[in-house]
Amino acid sequence: MGVISSYRLRLRRKYWHARARYHRRELSSVQDRTSTIARSDILCFTTIRNERIRLPYFLEYYRALGIDHFIFVDNGSDDGTAEYLAAQEDVSVWTTKASYAGAKFGVDWLNGLQRRFGHRHWCLTVDVDEFLVYPFCDTRPLRALTDWLDASNVRSFGSMLLDMYPKGPLGAQTYDEGQDPFEIAAWFDSGNYTFERNGRFGNLWIQGGVRARSFFADRPKAAPALNKTPLVKWHRDFAYISSTHQLLPRGLNLTYDADGGEKTTGVLLHAKFLNLMVARAREEADRSEHYRGGAEYKAYSDGLDPKANLWCKWSERYVNWRQLEILGLISKGNWA
Repeated sequence: MGVISSYRLRLRRKYWHARARYHRRELSSVQDRTSTIARSDILCFTTIRNERIRLPYFLEYYRALGIDHFIFVDNGSDDGTAEYLAAQEDVSVWTTKASYAGAKFGVDWLNGLQRRFGHRHWCLTVDVDEFLVYPFCDTRPLRALTDWLDASNVRSFGSMLLDMYPKGPLGAQTYDEGQDPFEIAAWFDSGNYTFERNGRFGNLWIQGGVRARSFFADRPKAAPALNKTPLVKWHRDFAYISSTHQLLPRGLNLTYDADGGEKTTGVLLHAKFLNLMVARAREEADRSEHYRGGAEYKAYSDGLDPKANLWCKWSERYVNWRQLEILGLISKGNWA
């Protein structure tokens, strides 16, 4: 990359830092326990709205994996989300009723909190329906992975978003609070993915899977991006610029081996398609607070009802991370 291009990216990073400073005034503290964060703690950052039913399992899963402290931004929930989070001893929560779209879909809020609290910590940034799976996660905690990344001088860890869904009508099985969502959404598309390198930012752009197949078959380039860099050894100079799809500095996006080898990567199991999604899709389509004026949720709303069945004869039932490695969706690289 040339000098001029590098300078432009530095200016762009400063722009995102300025946005974060501006939008942090929209946040009000509900419960701030960040004074309890230890120097070596692994942190989790999440924006959330009306997801109270999902929280018990989300917190249980990531506590077991090794997250030490959770930092949430609650975007005007009215279902008890903020109150539930405030009662958790390892959670700090801020709230705002400001526009999610106006804050670049929550990126500005989290960039500000990561700059303030995430410096020199390993930080995991995920939605409440995303569950990280990585090589050996069944026997090794998240700290084993971050320690190895530190020893290897690697600052970021890439993961593909893998959409999970049930077999049969979407409304046939009701999700209960505290339940493992993958007892219901146990299936995924094992193929039909496209990979394209972004020349400007260096990240892979991945599309496909059940959302491309079921909702964007006639316009696959409009399908949601499935590439994520959710785990980063944060520095106050870093910034997400498009959800967790892209970061600056540019080198953080190089979570794959461009020379034909393999880097260690993970998968985010995406528990979006439960029975909860039918009403949620309609609500978010009406709110128009998501990317492209909520066009993605409009597609879901048009294509989903309780009788919708996303399963097909090529669907594969999820077993474990080793299955994903065989399919080429996850890589242990040289982490043995």
